[in-house]
Amino acid sequence: MTSEKLPKGRYLVTGGAGFVGSHLSQRLLELGCEVVVMDNFITGRKSNIQNLLGNSKFSLVEKDIIEPLAISGGLAGIFHMASPASPVDYMKFPIETLRVGSIGSDNILNLAHQKKCPVLVASTSEIYGDPLEHPQKESYWGNVHTIGPRGCYDESKRYLEAITMAYHRVHNVSTRIIRIFNTYGPKMRTDDGRVVPNFCMQALANQDITVYGEGKQTRSFCYVDDLVEGILRVIQCDHIEPINLGNPVETTIYEFAERIITMAKSHSKIIHQPLPQDDPKTRCPDISKARKLLDWNPTVDLETGLRCAFDYFKSIR
Repeated sequence: MTSEKLPKGRYLVTGGAGFVGSHLSQRLLELGCEVVVMDNFITGRKSNIQNLLGNSKFSLVEKDIIEPLAISGGLAGIFHMASPASPVDYMKFPIETLRVGSIGSDNILNLAHQKKCPVLVASTSEIYGDPLEHPQKESYWGNVHTIGPRGCYDESKRYLEAITMAYHRVHNVSTRIIRIFNTYGPKMRTDDGRVVPNFCMQALANQDITVYGEGKQTRSFCYVDDLVEGILRVIQCDHIEPINLGNPVETTIYEFAERIITMAKSHSKIIHQPLPQDDPKTRCPDISKARKLLDWNPTVDLETGLRCAFDYFKSIR
């Protein structure tokens, strides 16, 4: 199973002007598919899809998916990627985040039911909360602070998974659920508050790099091209339960900051600030299921991927 075997057809990508959504949309076009992107641009950017606008197989619908939906014509599938995804964004837009995960997801799943097409929904590793299991398997139920500052995002995605399974059980909708772990690459916003753009921009400006706590918390970073390949394999399989997609190679945040400073040949120093509330101490996927069901494994090593991301951030300074 590979992305090359994806049925050629017309696909809807919600949140298609976002970081992951725009890469997915571009890949679908490269595979010869038609793409309809739906985005309200609350966190997505038109610049992410600017290079796609002249393609005759691409169309853009500027719309908030919590409003009633109507798409004419048939669909080969739906990729539901819409949601603020970085802490900066979902803490700024907590109500919008909850609404897109609940009302928006209901609308999209109902559309898939009407169109009789498969739908893949993007959940997140954040549903594991500050995990007590390491690495995190899909069978782990998580350790989430429902009323904490991250609760709006965590709970919106937990609801997304629940309503997705409900549509499958009640209406027999062909559903897929992915849980995305830390992903990086070109087209990330420089101000979205996540580790990769933060550290790269600070290093490029020779500013102090901010590490929270002692920097011993771990993360695993997946390059966006690998993630997109996994997404396109998932929608082709018939597994309806969640599948982790991410890179299982772990690094501490402190080591990661050192790596960025070296890559940038920067004079930045690492400074420490208190840990944010509910910041996960570990985050690493168990991808045994993806390996077995999809024959998928990340192929872009951190050094190669970071160089591509760093060159992108350098080019847009």
